[in-house]
Amino acid sequence: MTASDITPPHGGTLKELIVSPERLDALKAEAVDLPSWDLTARQVCDAELLLNGGFSPLEGFLTEADYTAVCERMRLADDSLWPIPINLDVTEAFAETLEPGSRIALRHPEGMVLAIMTVEDLYRPDFKKEAEQVYGAADPAHPEVFRLMHQTNPVYVGGRLEGLELPPHHTFKQLRHTPRELRDWFTKMGWNSVVAFQTRNPMHRAHVELAKRASQKGEANLLIHPVVGMTKPGDVDYFVRVRCYQEVVRHFPEQTTALSLLPLAMRMGGPREAVWHAIIRKNYGCARFIVGRDHAGPGKNSHGEDFYGPYEAQDLVERHQEELGIAMQPFEEMVYVEDMAQYVPRSEVPEEARVLNISGTELRRRLREGLEIPEWFSYPEVITRLRQAFPPKREQGFTVFFTGLSGSGKSTIANVLVAKLMELGTRPVTLLDGDLVRKHLSSELGFSKEHREINIKRIGYVASEITKNRGVAICAPIAPYTSTRREVREMISQYGGFVEVHVATPLEVCEERDRKGLYAKARAGLIKQFTGIDDPYQAPENPEVVVDTSQFTADELAQQIILHLEKQGFIDLQ
Repeated sequence: MTASDITPPHGGTLKELIVSPERLDALKAEAVDLPSWDLTARQVCDAELLLNGGFSPLEGFLTEADYTAVCERMRLADDSLWPIPINLDVTEAFAETLEPGSRIALRHPEGMVLAIMTVEDLYRPDFKKEAEQVYGAADPAHPEVFRLMHQTNPVYVGGRLEGLELPPHHTFKQLRHTPRELRDWFTKMGWNSVVAFQTRNPMHRAHVELAKRASQKGEANLLIHPVVGMTKPGDVDYFVRVRCYQEVVRHFPEQTTALSLLPLAMRMGGPREAVWHAIIRKNYGCARFIVGRDHAGPGKNSHGEDFYGPYEAQDLVERHQEELGIAMQPFEEMVYVEDMAQYVPRSEVPEEARVLNISGTELRRRLREGLEIPEWFSYPEVITRLRQAFPPKREQGFTVFFTGLSGSGKSTIANVLVAKLMELGTRPVTLLDGDLVRKHLSSELGFSKEHREINIKRIGYVASEITKNRGVAICAPIAPYTSTRREVREMISQYGGFVEVHVATPLEVCEERDRKGLYAKARAGLIKQFTGIDDPYQAPENPEVVVDTSQFTADELAQQIILHLEKQGFIDLQ
């Protein structure tokens, strides 16, 4: 067995998968000749928590028997409580080189081998069934369901890991601790009871009040344990959040509170995720765990309703609390009562009292527009950090992403738009036209569905870097697939503005303009998988702007987009 079983004073048995120094040299020599799999960002997060014991009792990626049991009944095949599948998904081509008993080197993106995996089995999951069983519905509005359906490789590989090293971290090293390190530190400090606070958002006064009350109620020290692996698309990046947490910690009594970062890839799984978070925090040495309103909720489903009930997570954790071995500290929403000048649980608000609140959407609006954010809501130093990261829209980068059929006029409008934005001269402007990208970035790609998606994602990545650095990216590919456009939107919108422009010129007009004769060749069967002929174009459902070059000139439509950008606050025409 590769895992070492350790039972420290805090928490239960901890299974660490990093091998002994004596075994390490042999594994390094073996890894040279093994087939290797380059881990994705999500798989790196999962591998780290497998190797450091954060995912105890797991000793590797789930086999089919464990995966099936987890999906169906929140348990491993041996009946141990475990609510979330932890899978190594690989391509068909890679899976064909493997069989039970194969050994694989699992590589970090920087090149080092993190672990060697012994393959126990390979299986092809039913993603729709997994989504329904684990997340409650196969609804792509759920970010993890969307990932399953559109970004997950088709084959799962199950097997145990032997760890060579943990993934390297180059940021906030002083705030990163393994479960063993935190347990030992709690013992050293004499913290016999620790309550963990989970968060993926910046902390404001309501969160601080909730955490303080939980600590006092449980007579426990407090561990602020934010996720810095992968969270919900669109969340504030962890660099900004950690700087905010460092400011917030100063508002807790000295020697009562610690800050440590958790390299977890969240699934936004609501109730199941709350149980998972409790197990992880027990592994990190905590005796209590705060579960608040809508814990790890992903937001609204496709019908505009919450995926999970506000206290459904608390109910599920409570049902399993004895088996979990960690006490739940339930809390309801904290709100600010103006008359009392303090935060109280919503159920304790006196009748007729005036409750003040700023939603996440309203906070972002105030940040974008440079409006005042009151001190009752957050600490001035936290707001300063957020303003540094989220300047007003007129100072942010943004991307205008055109999509439409070949011959619809995307490139013509894009070129006019670039000229108009260059005239303004407020930001550097870059044109990422479909043909130009094909020539300079994607010359080796063909026109299969897979290659077209790779091309669009490359455009999205470059646009995200331009946007992050507060420039303007104008993209003009065909981009026929809804799922790929969503990935690009998520990639870019975390850094600045994203404006999708659907050039909705009718197909018959595009064919009439066919200067290259592509439509004619597609109709004759000489070009296969041509968008609009034998391959579908999935029109955007909610683009920011819709234009039609059969009705207006390119200059008129570019001006329409300019006016939209002004209305949204990205540019100032005055």
